[in-house]
Amino acid sequence: MFVNAYEIASQFTYPVILSSRFSDGSVENGLGSFVIINSEGWIVTAAHMLNMLLEIQSPASQNTPTADKLPNPKKITHHSIWWGADQNRISQFHILKENDLALGKIENFTAKAGQVYPKFINPDNMKPGRSLCKLGFPFHEVNGTFNPQTGGFTLDKNSLPVPRFPIEGMYTRNAQTGKSPDGKYEYLFLETSSPGLRGQSGGPIFDKDGNIWAIQSQTRHLPLGFSPKVKKGDQEIEENQFLNVGWGVHVKTLLKFLDSFGVSYQMA
Repeated sequence: MFVNAYEIASQFTYPVILSSRFSDGSVENGLGSFVIINSEGWIVTAAHMLNMLLEIQSPASQNTPTADKLPNPKKITHHSIWWGADQNRISQFHILKENDLALGKIENFTAKAGQVYPKFINPDNMKPGRSLCKLGFPFHEVNGTFNPQTGGFTLDKNSLPVPRFPIEGMYTRNAQTGKSPDGKYEYLFLETSSPGLRGQSGGPIFDKDGNIWAIQSQTRHLPLGFSPKVKKGDQEIEENQFLNVGWGVHVKTLLKFLDSFGVSYQMA
């Protein structure tokens, strides 16, 4: 069902690699997704992908320890975000944190020949029961090191290229978690019957024609209301059962956010 849609979505879905170095010398690397919206280089992703960047930019993170407060060994000293290519740089973001949405623009963006950009579904044409697909970059390990002399990160040779992974799920319902203080935005999510996988955050949720319905945000765990008992060794353990569902930033809120900053896009 999603063979053609996968080919379409693969052309505007890219990996984002997050690298952080901490004051104890340790390095952590994470992986997510983003979507290039138009020929000007505008992109969308999940806002939580930028948490480390926002933390290191926060004035509070620069506070020096007092006598009664020891230094935090996990304080971030260096952070880097790799946006799908070495030359891609994004220095400013617009963030709707409560809806887990981030908008940025790649500086001096040059589109590759034949670049395909997404089309977005009209919110009026959305009905529960539609089969949708999520695309991103889970089940892949990214390893990197930090060079104190250059102040930069280096990924190992097996980190790239990053393979894509799709997963299907039915559009079940919407979830509204609130409104912005000025009443401009509804914090609206689209729910799917399958979970979003780690590495798919910020990637598209699309239909069989490759049209975007949402941007993957998070996974929710719905209790099923029964707890079977299983035996492990000599112990009987009660295991709670859950349905793992995915939440994505609803296209209705997404398009309104794009309009607010004059970002052009295509409708299906």
